[in-house]
Amino acid sequence: MGLAHPLSRSVRLNGFATCLRLEAVYWKILERIALANQCTVNAVLSHVDRQVHLRHGGVKNFSGLVRVICVVYLLERGATV
Repeated sequence: MGLAHPLSRSVRLNGFATCLRLEAVYWKILERIALANQCTVNAVLSHVDRQVHLRHGGVKNFSGLVRVICVVYLLERGATV
């Protein structure tokens, strides 16, 4: 049940400080993504933020987008949902 507990963390998205609230399980997946890409969680989130702004002009629900990215990451690696 602890993985469902929401956690707020301060993050820097392309130089701008903000707070992102995600359930603990998503923070763990983001850590895996960062490790696989040999970077930090902030770098992963900054990359996502930059790409969504370049391609779509932004997104209204960034935390929702991050959740989807985490699920897609797991699905691409053969995890079941």
